[in-house]
Amino acid sequence: MSAQAPRRRRVPRRTDLVTYRVRAELLQTSPPVWRTLELACDLNLAELHDVLQVAFGWTDSHLHGFVAGPEFYSKEAERYLCPFDEEEGEDDGVPEAQVRLDEVLAEPGDTLSYAYDYGDDWQHLVTLEAAAPRENGAPRAVCTGGERDGPAEDCGGSHSYELIAAAVDSRRPDHVAARLEFAEIYGDEVDPADFRTTPFDIDEINTALRGLGPNPSIDIASLPVRLAELLRAVRTTDGLRRLRQLLAAAELTRPVQVDLATAERMVRPYAWLLDRVGARGIRLTSAGYLPPVHVSAAFTELGLAGEWIGQGNREADTLPVLELRESAQRLGLLRKYRGELRQTSRGRAVADDPVALWWHLAARMPVPSVDPFESEAGLLFLVAMAGGAADDIDATVAHILGSIGWTVSDGTAPTPSLAATAARDTFELLRRMGAVTGKRFSARPHLPTTEGVLFARAALTNWPT
Repeated sequence: MSAQAPRRRRVPRRTDLVTYRVRAELLQTSPPVWRTLELACDLNLAELHDVLQVAFGWTDSHLHGFVAGPEFYSKEAERYLCPFDEEEGEDDGVPEAQVRLDEVLAEPGDTLSYAYDYGDDWQHLVTLEAAAPRENGAPRAVCTGGERDGPAEDCGGSHSYELIAAAVDSRRPDHVAARLEFAEIYGDEVDPADFRTTPFDIDEINTALRGLGPNPSIDIASLPVRLAELLRAVRTTDGLRRLRQLLAAAELTRPVQVDLATAERMVRPYAWLLDRVGARGIRLTSAGYLPPVHVSAAFTELGLAGEWIGQGNREADTLPVLELRESAQRLGLLRKYRGELRQTSRGRAVADDPVALWWHLAARMPVPSVDPFESEAGLLFLVAMAGGAADDIDATVAHILGSIGWTVSDGTAPTPSLAATAARDTFELLRRMGAVTGKRFSARPHLPTTEGVLFARAALTNWPT
């Protein structure tokens, strides 16, 4: 029986914290693209992934992986799984967030392989050069040197990167040949300069490194089904990290309780409408709208004059009243029956119980839609609220929608304004309940209120029946 080489794997963690100096090199580039980094030895590999993305100018738009040793495709080396691998149930390896840097790099000369974008197959080699005492307050990651700009994302791999670099730089001896080869591959109408590299700027790299956030571990089995499905749908590690951060900050395992005064205040528009419809119902107009007397009452008694221009007596021309009535139907409180607007059985059950009505509304968030893009945008709006993304909720929602794979007709990622439009029905209900600040059609972003964050958390967790 032939002997087999021992599988490369982790070693025990250091008992002391030191600063590692490592060289990270992009393989198959000549001259090599490299960066020197000083790293806290207790960084986990998920954090190291973030550092390498910044150092080389990647956009975190593709999958990645780590392998112990110098050969990424080695069958003998231990593998470390990215979050997407975990969500897919991959079990041949260890989750990268559970592995510390000092477990895979222990002595000078030890190496770690990192691959990014399995299509372009960018192979990086991380080599430990030295360990030094760590000063109190030292940054977790610092770039101290490097050469060459980072390749353009999706340019086709190392050969294409070198071809583009030669085609752009007239000082290169192979410049003319590279221009001809580039034109043969991409066509005369494409300029190699359109493949934008990331200039090597050590100050910009270190500024970005200081701004890196955590990549928390989430027990996906503990999440409600729709949030677990949302996590599994995200395709980029950056999007996963952001979604994980929001879900961790939302503290969805902490019980949600709402007091009577808060519930009464927030559900007032729906409680008023349920009371107005009453047990006998309201006969609708021939066109299916509320009669003017009821529209005028809603306009006046709910204080809607400040957000709408007009007499407020025709539902078709009074959007706040129309939206309130339609949303009450979509949320299962009211229904149309033989030309009348009537309470549903659930509407009758919660009409005089503000807390039950509050939970009923939370349980049906986001506002139901037949459009899956609108549904996911509304759900992400709630996640962003509950997770504290108050600085720019629309941008956060747009970013994660793009990470899931949603695009507009020209193939570009959703914009914050498109995300806001998609989540509009959910946003308007939240605004109507006082869950977000601001008036109708005012400039975004609108900020979640304390009560709104509580409501968003309730909408994302399991609720009483």
